[in-house]
Amino acid sequence: MLFIDNRGITDPAMNLALEEYALKHLPANEEYLLFYINEPSIIIGKNQNTIEEINVPYVKEHGIHVVRRLSGGGAVYHDLGNLNFSFLTDDDGKSFHNYRKFTEPVVEALRQMGVNAELTGRNDIQVGERKISGNAQYATKGRMFTHGTLMFDSELENVVAALNVKLEKIQSKGVKSIRSRVANISEFLSEPMTIAEFKDKLLRSIFHDTDVREYELTEADWDAVRRLADERYRSWDWNYGRSPAFNIQKTKRIEGAGTYDVRLNVAGGIITEAHIYGDFFGTREVQEFADMLVGLRYEEADIRDLLGRVDLAPYVGPVTQEQWLELLF
Repeated sequence: MLFIDNRGITDPAMNLALEEYALKHLPANEEYLLFYINEPSIIIGKNQNTIEEINVPYVKEHGIHVVRRLSGGGAVYHDLGNLNFSFLTDDDGKSFHNYRKFTEPVVEALRQMGVNAELTGRNDIQVGERKISGNAQYATKGRMFTHGTLMFDSELENVVAALNVKLEKIQSKGVKSIRSRVANISEFLSEPMTIAEFKDKLLRSIFHDTDVREYELTEADWDAVRRLADERYRSWDWNYGRSPAFNIQKTKRIEGAGTYDVRLNVAGGIITEAHIYGDFFGTREVQEFADMLVGLRYEEADIRDLLGRVDLAPYVGPVTQEQWLELLF
């Protein structure tokens, strides 16, 4: 494994561009580890409707960046007290959805620092009932990354204020509020340290206290990263997209899979437009499946017929045909 030094950049557009560039353009015969810390920002999941996930007045007032990432899952708040890690590896057909494989080195490092951490649920690292890390994955053309947050010393009040968290998601976790569920790693350390010291200890633990080998990015690499940051991660179309008005909206949380928000335009009984939002994880573009709905009658029999010919899982995760029909009808 090679470590990628991000030169201390805290611009979220640059860091997400670096991650994508490394995944798609660095030699594929190696595995890589990337760390980055972002200025205050909300990082939106690939399949989410941005405007519904953020507290717009608060975000504008505090100058918080809003950037969409490539991976699915829910919106997360980053600031200078949050360390992000990303493992870039081959997609061997067994690693996508296997969060334990990639979080285990992180959990082990945390335990060495006195933090009684463990992977829980779908993709969280917790200490007891309190979440200190959320993780997500993205795969393309035989490569993938697994990335996650590590809330070391984040402004937790901003986590709460900047995000619009759906009540049913809070209730599904069995807690009264997001603030009561999240925690900073610094609360649990056996000895105090700075985030820089924490990052160094984590790095050395993942590399088993051997020499940390680095991949040296060239200036040509950095120029390409800057272009990608401008073209994708600073683009309004990518980060917000256009949210057209729909005349049918169906929303449901499916345990073990995520929250789904289906928006349809139906005219004369025919679906003329379809979009699917949510914090779910798929390996293919969900809009490909949404486009298959266009032209069908908004009738259970027609949707059932489509589902009999299409594997839902790559688009929307572990959802059965009956669960999807129950969501829509």
